[in-house]
Amino acid sequence: MTVILTTSPGFGKHGRVPERLKELGWELIRCVDTSLPDGGVSAHIARADYMVVGLVPVTAQMLEGATRLKAVLKHGVGVDNIDIPACTARGLPVANTPGANADAVAELAVGMMLSLARNIPAGHQSVVTGGWDRKVGSQIGGKTLGIVGLGNIGRSLARMARGMGMTVIATDPYADKAFAADNGIELVDLDDLLGRADYVSLHVFGGAGNAALINTDKLRLMKPTACLLNLARGEVVDLDALAEALNEGRLGGAGIDAYIKEPPETTHPIFSHPRVVFMPHSGADTVEAVENVGLMNIAGIEELMAGGKPRRV
Repeated sequence: MTVILTTSPGFGKHGRVPERLKELGWELIRCVDTSLPDGGVSAHIARADYMVVGLVPVTAQMLEGATRLKAVLKHGVGVDNIDIPACTARGLPVANTPGANADAVAELAVGMMLSLARNIPAGHQSVVTGGWDRKVGSQIGGKTLGIVGLGNIGRSLARMARGMGMTVIATDPYADKAFAADNGIELVDLDDLLGRADYVSLHVFGGAGNAALINTDKLRLMKPTACLLNLARGEVVDLDALAEALNEGRLGGAGIDAYIKEPPETTHPIFSHPRVVFMPHSGADTVEAVENVGLMNIAGIEELMAGGKPRRV
C-alpha cells in the first residue's frame, strides 16, 4: 500500500479529495501535532512513500529517516520551508501547486482592504458590546493598489481590484508584461510603488532573500493613510518597524495573515493596535482552494508513480 504522510491540516479533508484517496487505496498519515517541532513526522517518516507538506519545515535531519520516501510535495505554493538541496541530494523531487489557491488568497486580500476601509472589525465589536460607534470610513474604488509580486496570486488580485474600480500598480522583476499591459497595470520599482499606493499587498516568497523586505526605511516611503497587507510570509515584514509606524501615525493600518512563528507571540505590541486586522494564515483556506491543491498533489504523485516528471517539480 502507498503511504502518504502529510503535515497539512487540510490535505485529504475537503471536496473530492477524500473520495479520490479512498478510490486509490492510499494510507494517509497526518502529522499536525503543534506541540512537537516536526508535528510528529519522526514517528512515521520511515513508512512514508510520499510527503505532502504544510508549514512544518522539511529538513535534512528529518529526511535521514525517510528510507522509503520518493518525493516531497507542497500543499500550496511557497517551498521556502523545504530544504530543496537536501531533497536533491537524496534524489527526491519537490513539487508545488502554483495557481491552485490564487483566487482564495486574492479574495482574502480584498476582504482585508474592505475591513480596514470600513472599520468592519471595530464596528462589529462595538455593536455586540452594546455600543454604536459609527466611524466614517473610505471607499476602495478610485484608490491605488500596489501589488508586490505579480505571480498567480498577484494577477488574480489585480483583476479583482480593477473590477472594483481601483488603479493597480505592481513591482516584480519577472512580471508578465503582456498581462500588465492588457490589464492596465503600470510596472514600477518598489520605492515608487510604496510612495504612491493607498494599499500595498505583498505576494512574494519568503526566505532570506526577502527577509524584512518591508522595514523602517521602506515604511517611511508610504503615505500616512496607506495600509499594508501581508499575505506572503511573516519574515517579509519587520513587525517592530510596522508597529512603530502605526503608533507614530505614519501608516493608516495593516492586515496580517502570515507570521514568523505560528501561532505568533501575541505579546508583541502589533497585536494590540486597533488598526490592524489579523487572520491565522488562512489565505488559502477555502473549500475550493484546498480541493484544488489536494487534487494537484494527488495528480503529481500519480505521475511520479507512473515514472513521469510533473511540470511543477
